[in-house]
Amino acid sequence: MNSRNVRAPLAALPLAILATLSHAQTSIASLDETMVTATRVQQPLTDVVADVTILDRTQIERTGATGLADVLARVPGVAFARNGGPASTTSVYVRGAESRFTAVFVDGVRIDSQSTGGATWNAIPLAQVERIEVVRGPAAAVYGSDALGGVIQIFTRKGETGFSPAIELGAGSHGSRKVDISLAGGQGAWDYSLGVSQQSSDGFNAQPAANPDRDGYRNSAVSARLGWQVNAGHRVEFTLLDSDVNAQYDGFRSTNDDRGLHDLRATGLNWSARWSDRYKTQVSVTRSRDRYETTPSPYLTDTRIDSYLWLNEWQVGGHQFTAALERREDELKNASTTPTMTARHQDGIALGYGWRQGAHSLQVNARLDDDSEFGQQTNGSAAYAFAFLPNWRALASAGTAFRAPTLFQRFSMYGTPDLRPETSRNIEAGVKYEAGSDSFSAVLYRNKVRDLIAYGTSVTSCAYRLGCYGNTDLAQYSGLTLAGSTKAGSVMLGGSLDFQNPKDVSVGKPNSGKQLARRARQMLTLTADAPMGAWQLGGEVQLVGERFNNASNTQRLPGYGVLNLSASTALTPEWSFVGRVDNLGDKDYQTALGYATGGRTVYLGVKWAPR
Repeated sequence: MNSRNVRAPLAALPLAILATLSHAQTSIASLDETMVTATRVQQPLTDVVADVTILDRTQIERTGATGLADVLARVPGVAFARNGGPASTTSVYVRGAESRFTAVFVDGVRIDSQSTGGATWNAIPLAQVERIEVVRGPAAAVYGSDALGGVIQIFTRKGETGFSPAIELGAGSHGSRKVDISLAGGQGAWDYSLGVSQQSSDGFNAQPAANPDRDGYRNSAVSARLGWQVNAGHRVEFTLLDSDVNAQYDGFRSTNDDRGLHDLRATGLNWSARWSDRYKTQVSVTRSRDRYETTPSPYLTDTRIDSYLWLNEWQVGGHQFTAALERREDELKNASTTPTMTARHQDGIALGYGWRQGAHSLQVNARLDDDSEFGQQTNGSAAYAFAFLPNWRALASAGTAFRAPTLFQRFSMYGTPDLRPETSRNIEAGVKYEAGSDSFSAVLYRNKVRDLIAYGTSVTSCAYRLGCYGNTDLAQYSGLTLAGSTKAGSVMLGGSLDFQNPKDVSVGKPNSGKQLARRARQMLTLTADAPMGAWQLGGEVQLVGERFNNASNTQRLPGYGVLNLSASTALTPEWSFVGRVDNLGDKDYQTALGYATGGRTVYLGVKWAPR
């Protein structure tokens, strides 16, 4: 698709779509819905000042997506790039910020890699996900290192009283197959949830010009949650997610059966206590492991993160106070790193204050982290909202954040030991409207990141002839996000529109003023969902503007547009059917240069869920 064919409608649509913006992308949940990610404690959604989105299981299933990144791409301000199919290397950009600038949690367990940094999105199984909370904007004042661009928290399924089994079977294009089995229930003080899934595909040729073979994958995953309500005020919960991915990829030799073996594991033990109507605490001990190995070419990287959290919350009238002590321990095993420099830790103390009275809402946070290598890092944020009319709020916020370099970026053969942490300053302002099924939001933001770490040959202290990591750039992520929804009769219409400008703003550098790699300046999503007899029908249009594959903007990635359709119906009270066609027009496009996408794909599935 010609990029001009994408750019023209995007430029003309800001006003036209205000009445047709998306319920699947915006946080227009019922008034009693709560969120925990914005401040780390439970808040009514109406009290949250941050720019947020919540997706529940119904919305996730309605997308029909096979990968978590595909679901997130429907969220305002979020995009992704991928080297092939759903199991291949994936980057997720929140407001255009690097993938490593988003702090990611699964049931409160931090997921990160001490190799290149950031979550390994292709290893998180969508079948196990019950709910997703997205916070756009820096949150280091709450979470410490990593959250320069935002926070995404993923929740697996949770048990409730009774017994609720479910089985889903599906098949689709490229020889894809899916089996998902879940058991959930509870009795007395105990509740539980267990999910087992396997998803596989024969794949398609991810690199048509380089390696003419199909790149398939298999993903086996299990999740579990076990809860014990000790008494009215105390609850203990254990969580587990384990995902194994065996994915083919195109290496340097076309005769090899190159495979990437990925093992992602997240475990957590949490104790929540309500000591009085005003005072609550939470104690968490968590561990995540991210292990990646390639065969037959020998490469292995293994990250382990242990975290310990003591969180306190006091509620006095309209005032909410929080105080947290947190320790994070990172360990990396990688043959390319110096053996003696494979671990570090951070100790943090975080304070928060929230206030709501009448038309006014205020949230202030501050955090001090003591890094074992970089010393003390201080960050803060302040956000204010004012309800200036019924159903209307104006919001403004400012915040700082940082991310410490990974151990691989400093101590591998490509590393530079004297790397500095990346730091950011963000300001934003917006308006939001919510009334029943109608919603609208407009958020304007600017986030500047100093000492951006990039890989290149211009690093002066580099000992490797092909290049090293260095603090080479100053980046700015600015933009405007429009989102909302409305209902016309029985049809829910919606969408989101992003105008963003992620660019290099370094002075006197070769790439100064250039657009950051693989990020578009315009993105548009429009959706429509409607009942038709016993059927629920859905349609979705996604338009993405022109991008560049490299920092120097010499490798152009044209804009593209795709149309997706879905349909579901209840066959019996216990059986249901879902069907989806992605990329109905079979558009040929790329999110990473040289790597193909799957073209038109079809998925058909049936689900058994007795009530």
